[in-house]
Amino acid sequence: MNRKSKLSLKNKLILYKCIIKPIWTYGVQLWGCAKSRVLRTITNAPWYVSNRTLHNDLQVPYVTDEIRRLALLYKRRLQGHDNRLIEEIRNPPNVVRRLKR
Repeated sequence: MNRKSKLSLKNKLILYKCIIKPIWTYGVQLWGCAKSRVLRTITNAPWYVSNRTLHNDLQVPYVTDEIRRLALLYKRRLQGHDNRLIEEIRNPPNVVRRLKR
């Protein structure tokens, strides 16, 4: 998938959503810049088109929005779980961890 690819924009977006997006969500904090570059490459957008325009036109959320969405989904899954150990993850004990002299 590159600028001269014969795939349609629709197919490029499908590939992005099915293959590339799961990869970047794994290491989500590092991928903001790479995501914008991929979107710019698959659309063959010139340098003066803003990332905001790319995201809005392609209806692709920003990395920060995706992080929030995934965090909320994770939190909801934990709330519905009945395992005791999961309860500790949801409500961690307030332990002071300091090194003694």
